[in-house]
Amino acid sequence: SLSPSFLSFLADLTVLIHALFVLFVVGGQILIFIGWLRKWRWTQNLVFRFLHLGAIGYVILEAWLGIVCPLTSLEYYLRSLAGETTHNMSFMGYWVHYFLFYTAPPWVFTLIYSIFGFLVLLTFILSSTSS
Repeated sequence: SLSPSFLSFLADLTVLIHALFVLFVVGGQILIFIGWLRKWRWTQNLVFRFLHLGAIGYVILEAWLGIVCPLTSLEYYLRSLAGETTHNMSFMGYWVHYFLFYTAPPWVFTLIYSIFGFLVLLTFILSSTSS
């Protein structure tokens, strides 16, 4: 059996991975725009672009189908095994969680993810036609 402190650490690690995923999706799009302006070739790399498009596509699919993110489910499961709630967590876990999760109706997030995904798809198409 794993100790509550180790389970709490794993939950915090899960939140950090979740935050890095969000950073890849949002930060990746920002870097793609900057790359267009500065003519950075690496931001047009097809592997990077397909991974980026797939990442936001996965988020949109989850939202449209009403699926809870597996990382969120894993975090909550680990916290419950550690005897914690999402409000009773480590300092790092609390702040990363605070910046990742906001209170709003689900349709708001689905709309935001869909608009952002359309932007990612549009820049993907435009960059492939301008190369």
